[in-house]
Amino acid sequence: MAKNKIIAFFFSIIPVCCLAQTNNTIPLRALLEEISKTHKVKFSMIDEDIAMYNFAPPDKKISLQEKLDYIAGRTRLRFEAAGIGKYTVYNDISPENPLCGYLIDSKTGKGIDGALIYFGSTTVSSGADGYFSMSLSAKGTITISHIGYSQKIVALSEFYVPGCLNITLEEEVTELKEVIAERYLAAGISRKENGELVVKPRKFGILPGLTEPDVLQTMQQLPGVISIDETVSNINVRGGTHDQNLFLWNGIRMFQTSHFFGLLSAFNPLQATTISIFKNGSPSYYGESVSSAVDISTHTPNPENKNIVAVDMINAAFLASVNLTTKDFLQVSGRRTYSDLWATPTFGEYRNRILQNTTITNVLQDQQVKVASDEKFYFYDLSLSYRHTLNEKHALFVDGIAMSNNLDIFQHTETADKNGNLSQGTVGGSATLKSKWDENNTSEVQVYVSSHDMDASNESIENEQATRQSNTIFDKGIRLNYGRLLSQNLHISAGYQFNEVSVRNFDEVNIPAFSKNEKLVSVSHAVTGQGNYASADGKTKISLGIRGNYFDKYRLFMAEPRVVFSRLLKEGLTLEVSAERKSQAISQVIDQQQDFLGIEKRRWVLADGNNIPVQKSTQASLGLTYSKRGWLATIEGFYKKVAGITSDSQDFQNQFEFDNSTGSYRVLGYEVLLQKKFSRFYTWISYTYNDNRYKFDSFVPPGFANNFAVSHAVTSAGIYEWDNFRFALGTKWRTGSPQTEPLSFSIDPNNPANSQIIYKAPNSSRLSDNLQVNLSASKTWSLGKKTLFTASCSVLNILDRHNVISRYYRINKSSNAVESVNTYGLGRTPNLSVKLAF
Repeated sequence: MAKNKIIAFFFSIIPVCCLAQTNNTIPLRALLEEISKTHKVKFSMIDEDIAMYNFAPPDKKISLQEKLDYIAGRTRLRFEAAGIGKYTVYNDISPENPLCGYLIDSKTGKGIDGALIYFGSTTVSSGADGYFSMSLSAKGTITISHIGYSQKIVALSEFYVPGCLNITLEEEVTELKEVIAERYLAAGISRKENGELVVKPRKFGILPGLTEPDVLQTMQQLPGVISIDETVSNINVRGGTHDQNLFLWNGIRMFQTSHFFGLLSAFNPLQATTISIFKNGSPSYYGESVSSAVDISTHTPNPENKNIVAVDMINAAFLASVNLTTKDFLQVSGRRTYSDLWATPTFGEYRNRILQNTTITNVLQDQQVKVASDEKFYFYDLSLSYRHTLNEKHALFVDGIAMSNNLDIFQHTETADKNGNLSQGTVGGSATLKSKWDENNTSEVQVYVSSHDMDASNESIENEQATRQSNTIFDKGIRLNYGRLLSQNLHISAGYQFNEVSVRNFDEVNIPAFSKNEKLVSVSHAVTGQGNYASADGKTKISLGIRGNYFDKYRLFMAEPRVVFSRLLKEGLTLEVSAERKSQAISQVIDQQQDFLGIEKRRWVLADGNNIPVQKSTQASLGLTYSKRGWLATIEGFYKKVAGITSDSQDFQNQFEFDNSTGSYRVLGYEVLLQKKFSRFYTWISYTYNDNRYKFDSFVPPGFANNFAVSHAVTSAGIYEWDNFRFALGTKWRTGSPQTEPLSFSIDPNNPANSQIIYKAPNSSRLSDNLQVNLSASKTWSLGKKTLFTASCSVLNILDRHNVISRYYRINKSSNAVESVNTYGLGRTPNLSVKLAF
C-alpha cells in the first residue's frame, strides 16, 4: 500500500516539474486567438501551416500591425488582407522561396558539398557551398548523411524560419586519437598521441629543399628516418631497410615507391591526400612489414571541384577534381617528365647522381677504345579515385594507379652499336565499400590488386654477350573490417584479411648459355582486433591490437600484439609507451651488384622457409612530449630487433658480398626534437642516435656494425611565413656510412679471376661525415575568388659539398693495385616550379 502511494505521488509531481521547466513560449494558434479577441479581427488559415510554430508572445501594448510583423519576422507566414478585419494566413513556400539550409563544417566553417538529405522517398544533396533546398510538409524529420561526418537528424519544423537554416556537422570520429602537435616540423604535419604522424599536403607549408610536399622526402625530415644514399627508394626507419617498410596507396600495396630510380617519390604531391606514418605501435590493420607503415589515402570527407596544373624543372603535373553528380565524385591526377625532350640543369644533376658507378658509366671508364654513350629517360604516373554515394549509409570508392620509368641506353664504338634498357612499371586497383550503419556501427570491405614489373636488357660493348633480367610481383587480396563505438570512451574493431602474392624472377645470358625462371606463391590469412580507450578525463589513452597471421606455404602461425599507451602527467607533458611485433614474407635481395644495370640492384623475393625465412620484428619505445606556449619538445628511446634477414639483402660490398647467410640486427637508440613557434617564424632541431649491429652466426666475426648504421644524425631548419610568402633554410648532418677497408690484396697474373682483396674487420671504419644545406622559397598570389598562382624555388646542397655516401674497393688489373670507388650524393641542385590552382 505504501509502495502504491509513493508511485502515485511520483507521477503526480511530474506535471508540476514539467511546468516549472517550461519557458514562456505558447503555440501560435493560441497567440492568434488572443490577437483576434484584442483587435477584433479574424484569421483564416490551415492548421498544418501554423502547427509547427511556438514562440514567446509580443508585448500586448503594441499595435496589430506590429504584432503581425513580429510573427512574420520569426516564421515563413504571410498575412494577406481579405477584407475589413479579415486576414488570410499562409506559409510562403514556393519553388522561388523553398525551405532551405546550409551545411557547415563545425571546424572550418566552410560549406559541405555532396551530403545527402533524406525525407521519406525524397532525396536532395548539398552543393559546393553546402546549400540545399526542398519542398516538404512540416511533419517529420530529415536525415543528413555524408561520409566522414556524423549523421544528423533535424525536425522539419526547424526550417520554417526566414531565410535558410544553418546546420553544422561534426567530423566522424571512429578512433579515439588526439593531436598533441598541430604543427610538427611544418604546417600540414601533425603528431598524435599514439605516435602516428599525419601529413596533409593541401595544408602543407614549406620544408627546406622542397618545392612540393613530396611524401617520401617529407618523411625523411622526421627524427629516426633517413636515407643512407639520399634516395626515396632506400628509406631507413630506425636502422631498417627500405623493403621492411609497408607503403599503401588507398589500400593497394606499392612495391615501387620512386621515379628517377630513387630521386623522386612515385606519389603525385598535388593529390588531396592524408598520409599516416607509423614508426612503431601501428594498428593491427597493418601487416607485412617489420619496420614502419605508410598509409596514403586520397579519400576526403569534403570533396570539392578543383583543378591544379604545375610545372617544375623535372616534370609537369595536373590534378582534376570534379563532382560529376550529386552522388558521384571523380579525382584524376598525373605527372610526366619532359627530360626526353629537354634536359634541364636539374635533370643533369639527377642523371649524374643515378648513373655513376653503373654499367653505363663503368664501360666508358674501363674501355681502351672510344665509346660514345647516349641515354633517353622518361617517367609518368596516373591515378584515379572515384566515389559513388549509394545512400545515406553506404559509399563505394574505386581507385586505380599506374606508373612507369623507362631508360634506353645507346652505346657506340667504331665497330659496334649496342643497346640496353631498364624499365619499371606498376599497376594497381582497389574497390572499397564503406558503410555507416548507425551512429555506433561501421564496416569496410575492400578488394585490391597490385602488379609490379622490372625488366632490364643489355648488350655488352666488350663482346657479344647479351643479358636479360626481370622481377615480377602480383599481389591480390581482400580486407574486411567492422567497427563499433561501445561508448564515448571505447571503440573496438575486428577484421579478416586474405592475401595472395606471387613473385617471379627471370635471368637469361647467351654467353655462356644460362637461363633461370623461378616463381613462388604465398597465401596468408590474418584476423585482426583493435580496441581504443580514452579515460573520462581524457588524460589516459590506450590502444590495444592483436593480429594473427597464418602463412599457408610455411604452415606458420604468428600472433602479433600491438600496444600504445599515453598519459597526460601534467598540462602539456605526456608520457608515451608503445610496442609491437610484426612479420613479413616478402623482401628484397641483391644477387649481383651489377644486376639491372647496377641502377636498381634489388629484386623482390618470397620467403622459402629455408634460405630465405619469414622476417620477424619486435619493437618497443618510451617517450615524453612537452607541448605548450609554442614549444614542442620530444624525447623517445627505442629498441628494435629484426630476425630472419639474409646477408644478400644488406648490400654487402666487402668480404661478405658473395656469402649467403641468415641473421638478425638489433638497434638501440633515441630521438630528440626541439621546436619553437613564434608569430611568423618557427624553428626546430632534431637529433637521432642509434647503435645498430648485425649478428650472423656463420660470419667471422658474427657481430659487427650494420651497413645502415648512422650513429648520429642532426636535422635543423628555420622557416619564415608572411603574407603568403614562405622561406625555409635547413641543414642535415650525419656521421658517415660504415665501410670495410682493405688490409692487403693478391693478384694471380695467370688467372686474374683468382685475384682477391683481404679486408680488415667488417665495418670497422666510417666514411667522412655528410652535410647538406638546403633552402626553399615560395609566394602565392590570388588571381580571383578561387584562383591561386604559386611560384617556388629550391636549392639542394647549396654548398655543393661532395658527400661520399658509399665506397667499395676493386682490383685494377692494369695497374695491379686496389682502387676505391666512391658514390657521391647530389651536387648543388636548383629547382623552379609554378603552380596554378583554380
